[in-house]
Amino acid sequence: MDNHGRGPDPRPEGGADDAPLESLADPGRRPLPYEGVWRFTAPALDASVPQARHAVRDLLLRQGVPVSEDLVQGLLLIVSELVTNAVRHAALLSPTLAVEVAVGAEWVRVAVEDNHPYRPTALEADHEETNGRGLLLVREITREAGGVCDVEHTAGGGKVIWAALPLKPLRMP
Repeated sequence: MDNHGRGPDPRPEGGADDAPLESLADPGRRPLPYEGVWRFTAPALDASVPQARHAVRDLLLRQGVPVSEDLVQGLLLIVSELVTNAVRHAALLSPTLAVEVAVGAEWVRVAVEDNHPYRPTALEADHEETNGRGLLLVREITREAGGVCDVEHTAGGGKVIWAALPLKPLRMP
C-alpha cells in the first residue's frame, strides 16, 4: 500500500469547514508509530467489498492502532457500505475504486473514492425497502462515535465519501 500523506487533519484537503474536528497535531511532535495514510485500489466488483473490509482490519492490526473492538466493527461496517455503494452505483463510470485509511494520533479516517460525478445524499428510505439505507447507516455510526463524515468532489470529477472517527485509546490495566 502506498502512503500518500494528507497532513494531520482527519478531513481530506479542501474538507468541509463546518466539521467539528480540528487538527490535533502539534507541529513539533514526532508521529506515533501507527500514524500514516494508506491507499489501495480495487475493481468495482462485489468481491471487493469483503476484500476492502479485510484489508482495513488487517492494516489497523498490523500498524498497532489503539482502537477498540467496537470502533473497528464500526469502521468495517462503514467501509463495507461505502464500497458497496461504489460497486452498485458507480461501476459503470468508475470500474476502479480507491480505499484510503488515514490514522492520526487521535483519529482514524476511512474514505472511498470513485470517478462517478453523482453526489449521493442520505435520504430516508421507505420502511418497506430493503436497500437504500447505507449512507444513513454510515452517518449514524459516525455520529455515535463522535466523528464526522462528508461527500466531496474530486479534482477529476468523481467523488470521495469519508468518515473520520476519534480514537479512544485502550486503557491498559
